[in-house]
Order: sequence, then C-alpha cells, then structure tokens
Amino acid sequence: VGNAFRTPAECVKLAAEDVTIKTSLLDARFMCGDQALFDEMQAKFKKDAVEGKDAEFIADKLAERDARHARQGDARYVVEPNIKEGKGGLRDLQTLYWIVKHIYGGQTLEDVMKGGPFTRSEYGSFIRSAKFLWTVRCHLHFVTGRAEERLSFDLQPEIAARMGYRDRTGQLGVERFMKRYFLVAKDVGALTRIIAAKLEAEQKKKPEGFRRLLPQKTPQALDDPGFVIDSGRVGITSEDVMKRDPLNMLRLFIIARRENKDIHPDALSAIT
Repeated sequence: VGNAFRTPAECVKLAAEDVTIKTSLLDARFMCGDQALFDEMQAKFKKDAVEGKDAEFIADKLAERDARHARQGDARYVVEPNIKEGKGGLRDLQTLYWIVKHIYGGQTLEDVMKGGPFTRSEYGSFIRSAKFLWTVRCHLHFVTGRAEERLSFDLQPEIAARMGYRDRTGQLGVERFMKRYFLVAKDVGALTRIIAAKLEAEQKKKPEGFRRLLPQKTPQALDDPGFVIDSGRVGITSEDVMKRDPLNMLRLFIIARRENKDIHPDALSAIT
C-alpha cells in the first residue's frame, strides 16, 4: 500500500490519465482528517472524471481484464489457479463491482450491487462467490505467511481441511474443495458475461447527439414464438418464456446459432 499527497485537481487529472488511479479513487473512503477536503475531491472526481465516461471506463476495465487473463494463460480450469488474478478469480468480481459502481454510484457493496443491474439471484451469486474466494485467499496468506495468490498442489489439501472439506466415500476432501473452486470460477464467468451484456445493452439504449431525435428500433419478431431480435441479440418477449416451456432454453441457443447472434442478457438471466 502506497501513499501520496495530491490536491483534488491533481487527483482528477491523474484519474483521467491512468485507469488504475481512477479505480482507486472510485473506491476512496474517508478515514480521518479534513472531511470538507475529502468531499471536495469526491465531488470534483465525480463531475470531471466519472460523469459521462461510463463507456470509456467499461472499455478500459475490460481491456485490463483481458490482458490479465492473457498473462495467466487465459484459462479458467487450471490445476494451480491464481485466486486473485486468474480467470474467474477475485479480480474479475472486483472489476464487475467497479464497473457497476462507476455507472450507478453507491458507497457500500450493498448499495452498489442493489442499485445496479443485478437480479436477486445474480446478487446472491456474487456474494457467495466473493465470500468463498476471499476465504480461500485469506487461508492462503495465513498458511504461507505471505501474499501468496497461487493455489498450488501442496497447499490445496491444507486449505481444503481448514475450510472443512472432509474425505467421503469415493472422493477426497481436496477433490471436493477443488470442485467447489471450479464451480465458483464458472459462476464468476457466467455472472461477468451476463452483467457485461446487460451494461452494453443499456449503453446502446442511451443515444447521443443527433441520434436522440431519431426513432429507436423495436425488437424484431422471429418465426419462433417467444423470441425476438433485440438490439442485435436473440431475446425473449417476456420473462416467463422459459417457464411456459422449458425446451425454450435449448431453443434459445439453437436460434442464436442459426441467426449468428449473441444472446440478450435478459434471456441469459431467464435461464440462470
């Protein structure tokens, strides 16, 4: 953890130049000192560095994420995963949190999550995944006595035991633990895809300049009952399309492949 002395204007200037600094300021919390000065910095930061810059921040954070994944091998299912930087790890959840906070605001985690695009199920998935990954990371640090992020072979059995994973008939405790880890990593990936798609769709619904005066496109009906093309993605006409006929979950992917389109986030949410 480093420190620096900067004026509010300098904070805003540096935030505009470096997305890492901007992310740090996005998470700024008052601890002690001059409350009025902190409030001035927060107001200036929000006005000059945040407002109207959602699309730019999303692009920067996703590019940062892609570069991080590439450094880690761009694979979710590795035998010695990096809990923090790996695909499906803590940093992916934090990236999602920062993006949502930039767009919707909020101070606490609960404020940000509940004020954003998360459904109750998605919010629950986020919290469960974060708790598991943070618990694993803390145990890693306690066991090794340092900031170790890689869940190596020799550490996996001890972490599993510390977290209560015991041997069962036909399956070792460490196997149960790693299975849980990979399921969490999968959930983080699914959550990232769904929320990123939702945010992208919302950004496209905010026409700028002259486009605000033009009529917006309505979803294009497909021959398949209950399905439409919405904002260039295969969507559904209502939330109960999947409940009315569970086979529509399969049809969604068939139609997406046939139409060569991505799946709309609302449709993805309906099947998760």
